[in-house]
Amino acid sequence: MYSDKTYKGRYKVINPSKYIGDPTQVIYRSTWELKFMKYCDHNSSVLEWGSEEIIIPYRSPVDNKIHRYFVDFYMKVKQQDGKTTKYLIEIKPSKFVAPPEKPKRRTQHYINEVFTWGVNQAKWKTAREYCKTKGWHFEILTEKELGIDK
Repeated sequence: MYSDKTYKGRYKVINPSKYIGDPTQVIYRSTWELKFMKYCDHNSSVLEWGSEEIIIPYRSPVDNKIHRYFVDFYMKVKQQDGKTTKYLIEIKPSKFVAPPEKPKRRTQHYINEVFTWGVNQAKWKTAREYCKTKGWHFEILTEKELGIDK
């Protein structure tokens, strides 16, 4: 899971006509999300965007129950050829996009990481299927894609 020291707050949308949802209720849960919000808001190729506006039901492998996945971002982008492409974007540290390494001792921390990995896999699989039915793309962006040094 993330550190308790994450940077959270409200984002003031500069171009509210581009935002789907209520532009006065935009919350970022990390500096990485804040950076992506600014990119979406200020980039003229991004025609519309939203933060946690798309909700996809998924079945958790932990309890086998249906939960709601609030995808970090939706965006509609005008490509150079004039066509538009829609994306669902998840922002995650690179260490969360690979399975956890098995330690010598099976600690509670490792067990939690395995559960988190399983839940994330279920969410992402469902998001990919959702996007496929709509002709959209699902992407996971890490610090590498966001140009953030760790």
